[in-house]
Amino acid sequence: MTADEIDAFLHENVRASLLLVKEFAASHDGSAGGRVVLLTSGQHLAPMAREVAYAVSKGALHQATKTLADELADRAITVNAVNPGPTDTGWGLGDQDPTDAMPFGRWGDPDDAARLIAWLCTDEARWLTGQVIDSEGGFRRGR
Repeated sequence: MTADEIDAFLHENVRASLLLVKEFAASHDGSAGGRVVLLTSGQHLAPMAREVAYAVSKGALHQATKTLADELADRAITVNAVNPGPTDTGWGLGDQDPTDAMPFGRWGDPDDAARLIAWLCTDEARWLTGQVIDSEGGFRRGR
């Protein structure tokens, strides 16, 4: 782990997300429900070996969710976070056999997370705020 690696993850995951939320909130007039959905990871469920900088940056978003939800509630904006679990995004996870770790026999697909996020942005989810939702397809850590 290097200082540059830590800075890169904090800038990409934390700083960028918070600045986007700030700009969205500033442009939202509160007349209709606004939605913010952050993406976190499973660092709150188990250690993420060899991924300290990444885990810390995603953990910051996890922790920011409740505070942002409270901060933006008066503007009719809900704030939630999604932990999509192990997702094949083209970075090599798909090359590994998911059989032992994933009870459905496959890694998550980006569409799995997208469906949950899309739902969180509907009126059906208007009562949910400040929540971190683990959507991991039954991921079995350590197998």
